[in-house]
Amino acid sequence: MQITAHTDGQTVISTFEMTPGTCTDVLDALNDAYDKVIRFQPGFLGGAIHVNDAQTRISTYSRWQARADFQAMLRTPQMRERNREIARLCARFEPVLYDVAAVFSPGKPDEAP
Repeated sequence: MQITAHTDGQTVISTFEMTPGTCTDVLDALNDAYDKVIRFQPGFLGGAIHVNDAQTRISTYSRWQARADFQAMLRTPQMRERNREIARLCARFEPVLYDVAAVFSPGKPDEAP
C-alpha cells in the first residue's frame, strides 16, 4: 500500500488501549475482523495493525476509497458485533479519519542540507 499526499481516499487510524493481559485477545479479534470481514468490504484499499512493546496499545491504519466506504463497513452486522466485543476488551478505542498532509521518503546522506 503506497501512501501519497495527493489522493482522494480516506485514511483511518484507530487506537486501542488495553492491559497487557488482554492485548493478545484484542489483537486476535482485530486480525480476525480484517481477515474475515474488513478486507472484503467495498472501497477497502489496505491496512496494518501495530502493537506497542508494552502491549498496552494497538494502532490500526487503513485506507479507503471514500469516507462513506469506511462508515458503511462499520454499520455491517458483522462489524457491529465485533466492535462490541473489542470495546469490551479495551479500556477505550477511537477511530479517527485523516487526510494525508505530507509524505516523506528516505534521503541520501549526500543530499542533506
